[in-house]
Amino acid sequence: MNFEFFIAKRLISTKKYKSSISAPIIKIAIAAIAIGVIMMLVSFATGIGLQKKIREKIAAFNGHILIESYDNNSSQVSLKPVSLDQEFYPEFKNVDGISHVQAVATKAGIIRTETDFEGIIVKGVGADFNWNNFNDFLVEGELPDFSNNLNDELLISSYLASRLGFALGDKVITYFPREGFDKSPLLRVFTIKGIYNSGFQEFDELYILADIRHIQRLNDWSKTEVGGFEVFIEDFDELDQKGGEVYDNTNSFLDVQTIKQKYYSIFEWLSLFDFNIALIIVIMIIVAGINMITALLVLILERTQMIGILKALGGSNWSVRKIFLYNASYLIILGLFWGNLIGLGLLFIQKYFKIFPLNPETYYVTEVPVYIGWQYIIGVNLGTLILCVLMLLIPSVIISKISPVKAMKFE
Repeated sequence: MNFEFFIAKRLISTKKYKSSISAPIIKIAIAAIAIGVIMMLVSFATGIGLQKKIREKIAAFNGHILIESYDNNSSQVSLKPVSLDQEFYPEFKNVDGISHVQAVATKAGIIRTETDFEGIIVKGVGADFNWNNFNDFLVEGELPDFSNNLNDELLISSYLASRLGFALGDKVITYFPREGFDKSPLLRVFTIKGIYNSGFQEFDELYILADIRHIQRLNDWSKTEVGGFEVFIEDFDELDQKGGEVYDNTNSFLDVQTIKQKYYSIFEWLSLFDFNIALIIVIMIIVAGINMITALLVLILERTQMIGILKALGGSNWSVRKIFLYNASYLIILGLFWGNLIGLGLLFIQKYFKIFPLNPETYYVTEVPVYIGWQYIIGVNLGTLILCVLMLLIPSVIISKISPVKAMKFE
């Protein structure tokens, strides 16, 4: 039998213990740990969730790695064509971890209605386009099918549809300006097949998706010429590494750029979440630790006579310290239990019912995204337990300073 654990268990279960002077302080300590765990879980879940969601949305419109002509000069539209005859297309065999490669082309245009007009970018996609990323964005209609003959189907954002008064099945008259002031613009009429809402305002107010063959005809390109390629990787954490490998395995006349490089400011902003999460964790653990130290000192003060008796009976300082460390560990575990119950409950409610909205113009999402990963949940719990117990080792040293004779006379 573990003697120290037995004594600690008896102390915890006694009614006198629960109604003692230390009871309010113990409750505050438990509450501090619970609140700290809730804050840490929410910080991890929302911080990582927001990072993942924004990455996914940027990748849906750009891929993870972009391969284009150097002549495009970082333009949002395709200025110079790239041949489809590439070693890495349609499958990138020279680099591991590449899940998909698709050919795209973009062209600036203007949508004109009887009362309004709007500048847009038509993104041309083909039969190789991965529509899986847009399944979650689709709010009305169907995704276009460009795998057969050339058609006029169009996928437009709900932002543009609402702004210009379009509905599913409407005809969209689009003008494409040509070089030279003396040339009239080219005209195309598309039919709205589907309406999407990514929640990423920067893309929703600009992009519509159509058949890439329209872009090829508008630019007088051949069927084997496209604007560039979008490369998707299996593990986003390897983006920088894979970007370098893709660069090494492409033609020297082609420019390779990762979405981190293209949207540098957005990813710099996202990296701040890592710092914020770390700061919250440090603050919460310090607060919880200080509260537990206070509770432990009160418990020691309240049980001074018991400490004196145990020492008089031959108990070592470490043996007596272990009793109070077991006691404190129980309180920490209790705080962890309530913190996990409330914290995970809030996260699952948000994940499935989306009760907390966000401004998409600021955060690029319409509601607080939640990522629930068991690795960080286990890490938060183990880390809190271990660090709090380690912090309690120092104040427990006071037990070794207590004299058995004076302790038994203490009132």
